[in-house]
Amino acid sequence: MSQEYRFPKEETAAERWARFTPINTGDDYIASLRGRDVKVYLFGEQIAEPVDHPIIRPSINSLRMTYDLAIEDPELATAHSSLIDATVNRFLHIVESPNDLVMKNKMQRRMGQLTGTCFQRCAGLDTISVLHSITYDIDQKHGTTYHQRYLDFIKQAQKHNIIIGAGMTDPKGDRSKRPAEQADPDLFMHVTRRTDKGLYVKGAKAHMTGGLNSHWICVMPTQNMLEGDKDYAVIGMVPGDAAGLTYVYGRQSCDTRAMEAGDIDKGNAQYGGQETLVMFDDVFIPWEHVLMDGEYEFAQELVTRFTAYHRASYVCKTGLGDVMVGAAASIAEYNGADKASHIKDKLVEMTHLNETIYSSGIASSYEAKQLPSGIFMNDPLLANICKHNVTRFPYEISRLAQDLAGGVMVTLPSEADFNSPEMGELLKKYFQGRSDISTEDRTRMLRLIENMTLGRNAVGYLTESMHGAGSPQAQRIQITRGMDVERKKQYAKDLAGIIATDRSASDVAN
Repeated sequence: MSQEYRFPKEETAAERWARFTPINTGDDYIASLRGRDVKVYLFGEQIAEPVDHPIIRPSINSLRMTYDLAIEDPELATAHSSLIDATVNRFLHIVESPNDLVMKNKMQRRMGQLTGTCFQRCAGLDTISVLHSITYDIDQKHGTTYHQRYLDFIKQAQKHNIIIGAGMTDPKGDRSKRPAEQADPDLFMHVTRRTDKGLYVKGAKAHMTGGLNSHWICVMPTQNMLEGDKDYAVIGMVPGDAAGLTYVYGRQSCDTRAMEAGDIDKGNAQYGGQETLVMFDDVFIPWEHVLMDGEYEFAQELVTRFTAYHRASYVCKTGLGDVMVGAAASIAEYNGADKASHIKDKLVEMTHLNETIYSSGIASSYEAKQLPSGIFMNDPLLANICKHNVTRFPYEISRLAQDLAGGVMVTLPSEADFNSPEMGELLKKYFQGRSDISTEDRTRMLRLIENMTLGRNAVGYLTESMHGAGSPQAQRIQITRGMDVERKKQYAKDLAGIIATDRSASDVAN
């Protein structure tokens, strides 16, 4: 759709869906992103066709794998949808049981193993999960029809097999002020006007994972709202090529290596992550795709439930951790040091940390409880434990991988030097490890470790592990709320024989 309209055509939901062709394969997905006429900026220039840009394409390849895996391993990456009575991609499946969450986690780990980076669909899946219960609860209180709108949208999303991106994080401006108190109202997404056909929103969504690579974006509140913030309490579905959208592509460490000749120095040339700033300039949302409009009292619960899903989704980092363990073990072998006891011990420690992350995430899925809408949600405490582990353990896993790699990881000459007629053979000689391992293979493994611990995919493995789905203090707040210290104190008192005179009968019974 052209971006030239200040106030775009007020398309209906049916008109919007008519512009989408159902996707079946990874090739179909790539084709679906071409010719969208989206406004994208990178390095101060507007990109004509993002699909073919060398910095952007690796992130698209990562999402392509979500389609390919559904074909190659349908038991893992697909599920039967009771909404449309058909098999759908698991990234679009509504959570109908704890086992659905367990299978989701297993799929996420596998995707991490296959791509070695962020594959950009978890937040969207967790968004459609939380909206099932939130729209239902709003309807129960206010008599609205949000839940049926939601179901209608998800049915179309499943039939078309599209990607939904999560637009939650606002720029936020002055953190000491509420949304309605900001000097600039656009620092939080807000409704600018309403018509008989829908509403318009303005603002921006920051750090948006895979924003440019999504077919639809769900905008939703980023924090607790009060009555004065009603215009900021909005949830809506927006096509990724809607008029009024502008994307500014985020920089990643060493990202310009993607524009260099060759693939060795890139470390992981095929796959990458993506974060964008997405600006909304009076973007229209038809009423059929509006799922909250002013019900501010549900904003905090929306965020709380979303984090229960999304913080457990960080088991995806264990797939990347598997790659790190494999890379560290391989480089130790290539260096001829794999038999040393301290090397084996470090690999054991890396595995221990990685599986600790996985165990808390998978436990939160097994302990899922059903909500009134019928959907299941991860155990919130265990989900936050999982994410809190993720803010720490990948850093130690990466440190150990760098330890085993050695300093040569960051002092290697370029691929061009290795290919130089003058220097090439000498460099292959002096950077040789074990004689039966080629210098090129050793170099490739070192560059992979560099890529995941310092380069562009360190964003997905380290920085995103720290700040994605809430920074560490956010998990500690939720853990504080869920740790139930008073009940645990009573367990201790009961065993110690301390008689409590102020306990209620219900407390004693429990």
